[in-house]
This record gives sequence, C-alpha cells and structure tokens, in this order.
Amino acid sequence: MKRPLERDHNAAAGGPHEDAEAAAALTAKSSAPARPADDIGVTGHPGELVGVGEDVWMDVIQKMDEVYSDLLQYEVALEEKNAKLEESQQFILSVLTSMSDIMVVCDRNGIIEDVNNSLVAFCGREADALRGTPLFDLFADDLTRAQARHMFAVSGERGVHDCELPLAAADGAIVPVSLNCTPRFSAVGKSLGMVVTGRPVGELRKAYEALHQAHEDLKRTQQQLLHSEKMASLGRLVAGVAHELNNPISFILGNVHALRRYADRLESYLAAVHSGTHAEELSELRRALRIDRILGDLPPLIEGTIEGAERTRDIVDGLKRFSAIDRDEQQVFNLAEVVERAVRWVCRAARDHFRVEVDVPSDIPVCGSAGQMQQVMMNLVQNAWDATAELAEPRLRVSAKLADGRVEIRFRDNGPGIEPGHLVQVFDPFFTTKPVGKGTGLGLSISYGIVERHGGRLSACNAPEGGAEMVVELPLATAGT
Repeated sequence: MKRPLERDHNAAAGGPHEDAEAAAALTAKSSAPARPADDIGVTGHPGELVGVGEDVWMDVIQKMDEVYSDLLQYEVALEEKNAKLEESQQFILSVLTSMSDIMVVCDRNGIIEDVNNSLVAFCGREADALRGTPLFDLFADDLTRAQARHMFAVSGERGVHDCELPLAAADGAIVPVSLNCTPRFSAVGKSLGMVVTGRPVGELRKAYEALHQAHEDLKRTQQQLLHSEKMASLGRLVAGVAHELNNPISFILGNVHALRRYADRLESYLAAVHSGTHAEELSELRRALRIDRILGDLPPLIEGTIEGAERTRDIVDGLKRFSAIDRDEQQVFNLAEVVERAVRWVCRAARDHFRVEVDVPSDIPVCGSAGQMQQVMMNLVQNAWDATAELAEPRLRVSAKLADGRVEIRFRDNGPGIEPGHLVQVFDPFFTTKPVGKGTGLGLSISYGIVERHGGRLSACNAPEGGAEMVVELPLATAGT
C-alpha cells in the first residue's frame, strides 16, 4: 500500500479538484446504511477497515493516477511558459540595452519605474537610484519642469511627439532633447502610465546638417556635370555657330560699307549747297552723285542693318542661354524655335550631305527653361549625326504632334539603330558606345533628367523600317501658366 500513499501525497499537493472527487466517492460509499458493530470484524491488521470493498480502493487509486498525470502535464506546460517568458524578457532587455535613444517608463503619477542604459549614461545616475523618483526631476530647471507637467497633464492620454525640452546631463550641461511620450494601458484599457523616449537635438541637427551638405554637394556635382556636357556640345558646334553668326555680320558689314560711300557723296553735295553753288550746277552735281538713288537706298539699307544686328543679338542670346549655368527658369517659350535653332546649329557644323527634315508646327508653347530644352534637342540631333556618320546618305526626320495638352517630338534617323541589349542602358550615366574620346556618356542621361524635370518623358526605340527613334513628350503650357 506504499505506492498509493505516495501518490495520495502528491495529489494532495497539487490536485484539489481530483481530491474532492475521491472524497465524494468515499462519502458515497460511507453513506450506505451502517452495519451493526458486531458485523465489523477484526483481521489482526492495525488500521485495516473491515467492510470497505476492493472496488472502493480501485476507484481511489484510479483517481490518484489521473491527478498525478494532470500534475505532470501542468508541470511541463508551466516549464514551457516559463521558458518563453524568460526568452521574452531577455529579448526586451537586449532591445532596451541596445537603444541609443533614452527611454523612461513611468506610472500614472510620473514616478519612474524603469530606465534604459542610454538614460543612465546621459544623466550619470544608476538605474536603481532613478527608480521611484519623479520623471520631472530629470529636467534642467523649474520652468521646464512646470512646462513638462502641464504638457503631460494636457496631452498625456493622446501622447506627445517631437517636443523639445532641456534635460540636465551628467556633466551638468543643459542639453535640449526631442521627446516623444506614448501612454501605456493594461489589457482592459486602464491607464498604467507612459513611456518617454528622446534623443539629444544636437545629434539630430548634426545628422540633418550632414544630410543637407551631402545633398548640396550632389546638386553642385550634378550642375558641374551638366555644364561640362553643355560646353562639350558647344565645342563640337563652334563651326556651326560661327557660320550662323557670319551671315548677319557679313550682311551688316556690307551695308555699312555702302552707307559709308553714300555718306561721302551726301557730304560733297551738302558742301556744294552750303557754298552757294548755282541751281544748275547743283542739279548737275545731284545727278552725278546719284543723290536720288542714295535717298531711295537708305531705308532698305538701314532696315537690313537693323535686321542683321537683331539676328546677331538673337544668336548671341541663344548662346548665352545655352552656355549659362542653369537656374530653375519657368518661362513660356516656343519649342518649335528651339528645335529649329538646334537643327540649324548642328547642321552648320555637320557635313553638307547630312539632310534633316523638320516637320513641326510653327507654335509649340512649353513652360520651362529654353536653354535646357535646347541642350536636349541639340544632343538628340548630334546623336543622330554621329549614328549616321558611316552612311552615304545620312538622314534625320524631326516631326511633332500635338494632342491632349501634350506635344510629342520624334527624332528618327536612318542609321543602324540601337542594340536590343543597350535599349535599357542608353539613359544611364557614362554609358556610351562611341570610341574613347568621342563621347562622355552623359548627353542622353542629362537630357533624360531635363525632360523629366519639365514634366515630360524621353524614350528610345528602334523604328520598324530601321534606324533609331528618340521620342520627347512634354506638357503644353496652359493659358494660366
């Protein structure tokens, strides 16, 4: 009977429900009518009950087995839960330890319940010394403490975000800290207090300044690359630009020489008039000097000179806009004039048999930078020229279509086209298929960025009938632009 007694002891230690069932069974057995005293016999074994059957003992033993089995299951489950709880505690502790931001856990009254290592290092006090002290003692002065109390009292239930308040550091310095306060609640929604996290503003400012400086350096480098590519394009087009300037300047020079000859004749005639020469002699001199013809030639000569000067001015202005350091210009300009000027400049520098057909509307209003857009157009025409360099009859067709508030300009050449594997790379910076020294690989990349900044899109493909095709899509300027 030793084994049942041991199990009974274990069951009594942890299974009150099963003990109650066993006691109920015994009570049921004992509730039977009592037998007379003379029916209970003495067997000679001390403590042995006479009249308790074997089935009662079997029921008790079975109940003890069940209780013992349940106890074992409870113990295993409890050990598993304890292991998970310990693992969770270790995880939370590792997170709190590795946090670079300071963190304080407070109750509803603002009493510190726990802190992390960052706060310990910041204020120079141990965690045990901080626990049980008011959160507001961490602030630098009485005014800040009053502000913190008011802020947490008013906004504590909703939380506080990005609030800058000074805290007292370990060395006695007053350090502004950006604080965030988040309320914490129990499982039933009862407020338990708050969790306050923060980071010294100095670190945030340093990080922001470093990011801002990196951004400015990137913008400056981009501007330098853009300007370098622009100067390279301009250098390739010097001959075309010189030819473009030569025509109006030559026209002006010829008109000026004619005006000078006419001025000499007019001076001679006026000298005769003022010297009192007779009318017959003046009339003969007028016919000899052709004064009437001079007077008839002067208006067209002067108009032609003015036209040539204005043409020169326009070319110089175009050069200045093209070569100037770019700024964020937002002006309405005629894209058709930009396209024609770009084609004219490139063709002047190209060989004579490079034919360009331009079929665009006379007025294409676009908002943005005319200089930047001219660089795009010149790059596309220049690329077509380079792609058709080995052909006997190189051609380029520039066409435009206006629809749905946008303009689509296509540059289609009759060259060999673009390799299929290169189509996804043509707009990558420094990608080029030209020989070393013939290209920087920046022209299309810069053009792509310019078109994108103007709200458009630049794409490349191979035309079905052969050759490469570049497509520029841009929004048209609206009436209110």
